[in-house]
Amino acid sequence: MNISNFDGLLQAAKQQTDAQRLLLVFAGAGLPENSSPEQRAAFEAGHGGELTPIMCVDKTPDEIGSFAALLAEASTMGQEWVIVFVGGMAGRGQTAPTSQEAEPRLQSMVEAIKAGQLGKLIPFNRQGDAVNLN
Repeated sequence: MNISNFDGLLQAAKQQTDAQRLLLVFAGAGLPENSSPEQRAAFEAGHGGELTPIMCVDKTPDEIGSFAALLAEASTMGQEWVIVFVGGMAGRGQTAPTSQEAEPRLQSMVEAIKAGQLGKLIPFNRQGDAVNLN
């Protein structure tokens, strides 16, 4: 399945046989303390830096609604983010996993992002487009 934007992901999640819960980790960008002048220049030009998880949430696709709705909700949190990483959990039939069931996986996602292990997550920029972080 080729997901190119967040709303496409929502559509795909809604079409699954088993109900889904999406796990979202919003990350901000910054520079490490020991960054070089070249790294600082690249960061100021909009490239590079390191991603740090700053907030997370789990929701069903219907609770999210659309990327525009998610963006509006996230803006009320007062956190400056640049990328949202998304993972998912399948439920059983029409019953999506609960937030309580999702919590350990959500925390695992946060730890994976901190460790730079992004392989199983889909990153989206603030425009809702899937991005390649390689």
